[in-house]
Amino acid sequence: MKRRPLLVDLFCGAGGFSRGFYDLGFKVVLGVDSDRAAARTYKTNIPTATVLCEDIRDLRCDDIKYLVGTDVDVVIGSPPCEPFTAANKRRMPEPIDRLYRDPVGSLVLNFIEIVGCLTPKIYVMENVPGILDGELKELLANEFKSVGYKAYFNILRAEDYGNPSRRVRVFVSNIPLNPQKVRNLTTVIDVIKDLPEPSEDPVIPNHEPPPKLSLKKLKRASKLVWGSSLIKYEGANKLIPNLIKLNPYKLAPTVLGSSRFLHPFENRLITVREQARLMSFPDDHIFLGSKDEQYNQVGEAVPYVMSKAIAYEVLKFLI
Repeated sequence: MKRRPLLVDLFCGAGGFSRGFYDLGFKVVLGVDSDRAAARTYKTNIPTATVLCEDIRDLRCDDIKYLVGTDVDVVIGSPPCEPFTAANKRRMPEPIDRLYRDPVGSLVLNFIEIVGCLTPKIYVMENVPGILDGELKELLANEFKSVGYKAYFNILRAEDYGNPSRRVRVFVSNIPLNPQKVRNLTTVIDVIKDLPEPSEDPVIPNHEPPPKLSLKKLKRASKLVWGSSLIKYEGANKLIPNLIKLNPYKLAPTVLGSSRFLHPFENRLITVREQARLMSFPDDHIFLGSKDEQYNQVGEAVPYVMSKAIAYEVLKFLI
């Protein structure tokens, strides 16, 4: 292209999805998220973007066009996955209701509506594989078709692109996405071994001492073997482990917004920066807000190496 491709990110969070595109030369012109701390984090790391801390349901298409113009090349976004994930024991039993009756699940329809309004060359929507349960895949294909787009359902694993934690996600797009995979897996020790001890004035951002565990939990944690967890909570159809003691020589488990991990060698939680490295964020990606908000932003993001791999695919199509 003769100019930098213009990109809009809906449900932008802390910028994990945008960051890969930004680093490949896309001009990110707009990010939208209703979480104030995440919006601040996004603006800090994606300075070219206008950032709206708004509920997407309150935005009109004309408002977006006024801000970004009519030449948007790419729209990406990660609508909330809670209505669709098996980690949520309160998700609606019927898949169709998760999309049309759940007020959070129906935000996917708002994403589709804005894609139809902005008419980008390419859209990419990220979510959990559970968004394809039952008849949802066919319904989503029909919804995208109604605004003039095909829908390819690309199921990708973040670890295939160098991410040190497991993560299976579906990327719905109007082009097939087949990013090149790496030869070798990246393990926990690969990404945390060079970090210094946490400090109140860290050289590396977000590497302050983590929240402290209670004495009771500390005693129990000291007896855990690698890969075992301190607690489990109830998901939709299974128990979900948390406070897992990381095995340094393997991939980390999937990082969720609620995830907190125990350091493999030290009797403590890992820092926000250590958690961010499990999601392949570069160290200059800074997280703002409370400690809990920072951990949540990391866990709810698209891993950086995954976003960059997808950005390469999109760029190849555009040029």
